[in-house]
Amino acid sequence: MKTLGLFRHAKSGWADPRARDFDRPLSERGERGAVLLGEHIRDFGLRFDRVLASPAVRVSETIELASKAFGRNFPVEWDRRIYLASSATLLDLLRGVEGDPAAVLMVGHNPGLEDLIFDLVPDDGSSPLRDEVEVKFPTATFAVLETDIISWGDLAEGGARLTHMMRPRDLDPALGPELVD
Repeated sequence: MKTLGLFRHAKSGWADPRARDFDRPLSERGERGAVLLGEHIRDFGLRFDRVLASPAVRVSETIELASKAFGRNFPVEWDRRIYLASSATLLDLLRGVEGDPAAVLMVGHNPGLEDLIFDLVPDDGSSPLRDEVEVKFPTATFAVLETDIISWGDLAEGGARLTHMMRPRDLDPALGPELVD
C-alpha cells in the first residue's frame, strides 16, 4: 500500500499588485491556517518519507510554518513542474517517484491538486470526502489518499481511496469562508 498526502498552500495575498503570481506571500489568515494544519498533520500521526513541492513563495512559506508547528523540518524536493500543474502532470511526477517510499506528501496548487483527487478517487458515490472536494478544496486543505499499489509507477486513475481531509475552517471556524449578509 502507498499513501499520498496532498496539501494545498495556505491563503496568499496580493499586497503588491505588481508582484508575479509565483512570488505571492501568505496572508495573515494563511499563516494561521498553515500553523493549524501543521499541528493537525503532526497529531494525525502520518509520517511522510518524501515531500515534493512547488517552489512558489506561498508554498515554501506554508511548508516553513507547518514544519515549525509540526516540530520538525522536512527535506523538501522542490519541483517547478508542480507550480500550477495539471492533474496529468502531477500524476506523471508521482509515477516517477524513485526509491519506492511508502508515503509521499505533495504540496502545491489548485486546480491541479483538486483535479488529481478527482482523477484518482472513483466518482461512484462511495466517498463522501470526494463529494466534499467537489464543493471546494480550499487553501491549506490536507488530504490523504491510499492505494493498493506496490510501486508509484503503478499509480492509476480511479485507483485510490480518499481516507482523510482537513480544512482550516474545520479546526478554527474563523478561518472559514466569510459570510455575506
